[in-house]
Amino acid sequence: MPFLKALQQTTERSTDPFLHYVIRNSMNEEQIGEINSAMIADVPRVYDGTRAGDQQGVARNANTRCFVDTENVDNFPALGELIDELRSVETIELVEHMLERSLVDCNLRFEVLCDRKGFWLEPHKDIKEKRMSMLLYSNPCGESINLGTDLYDKDLKLVKTMPFETNVGYMFGPGDDTWHGLEKKEIKQERRSLLINYVTFDTCWKLPSRTRKKVA
Repeated sequence: MPFLKALQQTTERSTDPFLHYVIRNSMNEEQIGEINSAMIADVPRVYDGTRAGDQQGVARNANTRCFVDTENVDNFPALGELIDELRSVETIELVEHMLERSLVDCNLRFEVLCDRKGFWLEPHKDIKEKRMSMLLYSNPCGESINLGTDLYDKDLKLVKTMPFETNVGYMFGPGDDTWHGLEKKEIKQERRSLLINYVTFDTCWKLPSRTRKKVA
């Protein structure tokens, strides 16, 4: 279980500017390959600093987002194995301990991202329905290491930038102080990543039923 092993052995904990973990070597080559090969349309779009707004001006049937769900997971067998790990009780309970919060009654949302020239994200906090946010990077095009997520303090001062390197990522528990985004930077070709969330709303990937307990 490479993902669980990475959480146990290769994560770096930080509280600056808020509690988060840098994660290394959590995916195997097959999983990275499926992130790189996921079909995401390269079509004109309007970037307004939000992911929702990126759909403006996009043709109706253009596939600009790639959620991996029960309908298409057979096309992503290696990522399907990662989904199984993320839904295991052992992984869930470790994440609960690391983030100091309960994930009982949550679901998994799993999406391959491909950000292209002009993309940026204004400093924001994730919606309250997200109990865990994780981004795992893949950089097949040799983009700048500076294209990782930017983290801000409560005054929206840029504190640090995650390294945009293949098989590196980060995890945090969204809260009132978890400001993050992506400054306007040069993306020469594409910025690939895997967005993983534990959420309180329904998805096709339900987590195992467990008894609510106090998380240390």
